[in-house]
Amino acid sequence: MGKAVPSAIKRKANELLELLKDKLTKDYYHNKQLIDSLGLNLSKYERNVMAAYLTRKIKELNGSS
Repeated sequence: MGKAVPSAIKRKANELLELLKDKLTKDYYHNKQLIDSLGLNLSKYERNVMAAYLTRKIKELNGSS
């Protein structure tokens, strides 16, 4: 079982998911670069966790594969 994602990161990630749904992909590294390019003031840990959470959500929405 993986680590729990903090609720503050989930909240920010869900806002980004609504705004950037068409730009997010199933690729973790692409999502990580996209979050970097937005200029959000996030630590390395927060950025990585948010990218992983968003990748997982996109896979759930689109069907995993």
